[in-house]
Amino acid sequence: MKIVAQNRKARFELEILDTLEAGIVLQGSEVKSLRAGECEMVDGFVRIESGEAYMHKVRIAEYSHGGYSNHEPTRKRKLLIHKREANQLRVKIEEKGLTIVPLKIYFNAKGKVKVDLAIGRGKKAHDKRRATKDREAKREVDRELKHRR
Repeated sequence: MKIVAQNRKARFELEILDTLEAGIVLQGSEVKSLRAGECEMVDGFVRIESGEAYMHKVRIAEYSHGGYSNHEPTRKRKLLIHKREANQLRVKIEEKGLTIVPLKIYFNAKGKVKVDLAIGRGKKAHDKRRATKDREAKREVDRELKHRR
């Protein structure tokens, strides 16, 4: 599995409740750009529109050797999930005020492009501060243990 891009900001901003894997509909030049590692997904999100899931604001750069048929970098892209799954996601989002964000884009063992999606709830400012404080404390403990050896 070759990871192309990760959304690290989403892990900080959201309390992740559930994850799922989805395929994605891409053009040829988009796949070539992904193989070159040209992808940004910081502001990406997923919407359910008429029973289908679409990923918005994920930027896949134009292919450097592409011609006039290059793709639009920030277009919305259809995600390949079952209609039943899309309806379940829509119900969760409407009821509980949750959001769906892409966590990472990668190539699986068969060479297909996959997206890991996360269903999460936004963290409050004090939760973010606590997470940062815990991370710093863990880093400090690890540093001390490393020096003792």
